[in-house]
Amino acid sequence: MENPELPAENRENKSHKETENPDLASLFEEKKASFETEKQETTESGNPEIRNKEIYVGIPILAIAFAEMLIYSGRIKEAVWVHMVLLMGLSLSIPLMKNEEIRKTCQALMLLPLLRLVNLSMPVFFDITLYSFVFIYAPLAVPVAITAVYQRLTLEEVGITLRRIWLYFPFSVLIGAGLGVGEYMVIRTGYLIPDLSPLNLLKLTVVMVFFVGLVEEVIFRSVLQTRLNKIFGAWGGILLSSMLFGVMHSGYGTSYEVLYTSFVGVIIGYMFYKTRSLPLITMAHGFVNVFLFGVIPHLGPGLGLL
Repeated sequence: MENPELPAENRENKSHKETENPDLASLFEEKKASFETEKQETTESGNPEIRNKEIYVGIPILAIAFAEMLIYSGRIKEAVWVHMVLLMGLSLSIPLMKNEEIRKTCQALMLLPLLRLVNLSMPVFFDITLYSFVFIYAPLAVPVAITAVYQRLTLEEVGITLRRIWLYFPFSVLIGAGLGVGEYMVIRTGYLIPDLSPLNLLKLTVVMVFFVGLVEEVIFRSVLQTRLNKIFGAWGGILLSSMLFGVMHSGYGTSYEVLYTSFVGVIIGYMFYKTRSLPLITMAHGFVNVFLFGVIPHLGPGLGLL
């Protein structure tokens, strides 16, 4: 029934417009149905289905692993070239990728060859090796922060929170001590500080927590694991990011170190997945290195208690 309040001329114009665009209503209904279908698929699976995700994400992961295996075998120059080509290839291909999650995941993967190239190319400014970590990780903090902002990661996804910090601090020290002893048994590192004086311990802690631990955990957990979780699910993301974390330790030249740090990556990755606390995993990672490069080389695996 037509609206009796409309003049006859308006009714004719309305009828004429509907006749002119007979497909608008059906097109709108199709778009609406398509949106509802996509929404339903996303709700059921947790994420929309990503076609060929294994190829798009797997190829750069394998390339990173290949470059790190070259480092493992002592072929540093070849590894540098592979990392350079991979970095440029990802940079050029990202704008061409249609799927947003794949694009952001590849952008996260770019941080790994960048980490390795900065590590290998940084000149030595000090005789004390401890300070070289500052010159490696301080510049890396800039692209890491830009990546996190560009990907629009929320504070919760990054893990920026002080929730339960009073509990996490002593827990991270205990975790760091246990994992540090295990890693020391694998690679038997030397010390980076001449003694265990409070000042030297403070220097080592600041470098290992606020530079090495913070930057690496943002890369491997806040950014990379978060992206891989969205594509491969919780455990898929944890395992893949942990494998990459282990592979990036190939410079020590032992397969046991790669396997052990992958195991450590699983533990820290699971801690992050359950708590979503960047301070917790940063402190745990940092204290692993404090014990590995400071306390244990001076006191022994028994920490002076045995």
